[in-house]
Amino acid sequence: HKYMTLVVMAVILAVTGYLYATIQKGFLPSQDSNLLMGITMGPESYSFEEMLNNQRKVTSIIEKEPGVIALMSVVGNFGVSNKGIMFVMLKDKAKRKLSADGMVMDLWPKVNSVPGIYTYLQNPPPIQIGSSQSNAQYQYTLRSSNSQDLYKYGPMMTAKMSQIPGLVGVNNDLQINAPWVNVEIDRDKAAALGLTVSQIQTALGTAYGGMYASTIFSTIDQYYVILQVEPQFRTQPNLLSQLYVRSGNDNKLVPLSTVTKITETSGALTVNHTGMMPATTISFNLREGISIGDAVSAITEIAHEELPATISGTFQGSAQAFQDSMSSMGPLMIITIFVIYMVLAILYESFIHPITILTSLPLAGFGALITLALFKMELNMYSFVGVVMLIGIVKKNGIMMLDFALELERDKGMNAEESIYKACLVRFRPIMMTTMAALFGTIPIALGYGAGGDARQPLGIAVVGGLVFSQLMTLYITPVFYIYMDRLNKWVTNKPEAANHAHATNL
Repeated sequence: HKYMTLVVMAVILAVTGYLYATIQKGFLPSQDSNLLMGITMGPESYSFEEMLNNQRKVTSIIEKEPGVIALMSVVGNFGVSNKGIMFVMLKDKAKRKLSADGMVMDLWPKVNSVPGIYTYLQNPPPIQIGSSQSNAQYQYTLRSSNSQDLYKYGPMMTAKMSQIPGLVGVNNDLQINAPWVNVEIDRDKAAALGLTVSQIQTALGTAYGGMYASTIFSTIDQYYVILQVEPQFRTQPNLLSQLYVRSGNDNKLVPLSTVTKITETSGALTVNHTGMMPATTISFNLREGISIGDAVSAITEIAHEELPATISGTFQGSAQAFQDSMSSMGPLMIITIFVIYMVLAILYESFIHPITILTSLPLAGFGALITLALFKMELNMYSFVGVVMLIGIVKKNGIMMLDFALELERDKGMNAEESIYKACLVRFRPIMMTTMAALFGTIPIALGYGAGGDARQPLGIAVVGGLVFSQLMTLYITPVFYIYMDRLNKWVTNKPEAANHAHATNL
């Protein structure tokens, strides 16, 4: 049934293209490494003590979880006092009910029930891409030469992204409402009282920033003596008026309010830059079962509709690497197939017969994609490596049949149909042996055995599905293509001879 076989092949090609266009695409799959990371953030006005007390409440909630065995908490990192970070060690995967991603979703509402602090939990990726630390696994950065545009459209874009189904923990690093206290020095009055600007600065730095005074040594330890005002005098800006500075003229104490004007205002806590331009980064995580490819498409569409021309939006870290990898996967596959075609063309001294061998590749691609779709897995970097492996494994079926068929035609004078039929019968056993060896070697990967096996599982699923389907179909489709390609090859090679013969007869 040669014509029906060609129709089936055409349908498989069309469905393969449709599957590639619609299947969920990812980058690096989530891996359960028995570790969670959490970044905490409080209001810009929070002091270190307020942040410490609230973060302790969050850690007490996490420590009560049955799947947690240890926790490390740090407050005041990132150079500001209203941020913190936590590292949560989990029990082995077999000893807890939920996966790492499942624990993130389970803990999210619990830890964010503490008022005055927001906790961003994430299952850290196996490979950290990008040098910037953010509140979530994926980042989308807005850049503009106009800071006011960022302050306007940054929160708006964050709100729009929060409405995308599948995105959780959407937040940005804009902190533009931090309380400021401006201390304006009356230099003439300060000079009249024997005070210098340096003395006032030193007094403020010592009182509120702390200054190392000395070290107390004991028999078993040592203690640093830090000079600063008592904590109750660091809670309100109006308490600055109670600070005194010692005059250099008569050694008297001068109230700070006498020589300064103290005003309260607000402004940016930090000003972030990317590529030497003011920027804000919007971070987000994905729910289980949601691919980064769908998220990137949705965010790109919103940015195209909402952002003005003065703001440029780009993905950073893993999201940017995903975009780059997706754009290079297609050309990489085309180059791989072209190199294989040229090698086969040199081997068989023909530009037509290698096409027969390459007809098995769409079958392998269809098997890999349909199996990934059935198991609800993404086409990510691991599964793409599996597809590249399939190219090398599957084409050997066509090589075994075609090589033997050409030998029968050359040595025994068989026609194309007889030679390929005989080649299928004789080569069936080695084809099955090599396919089964690769299949059974890949099944443990497909089942996800071993540490980090869940991350490598898409690779095994793609290889197993591609091998099974291509093994079933290659023995039926490749012979049909061989027959038609053999006729085409003979027609191409005999046509010049026929033309020369007709020219000689006319003479």
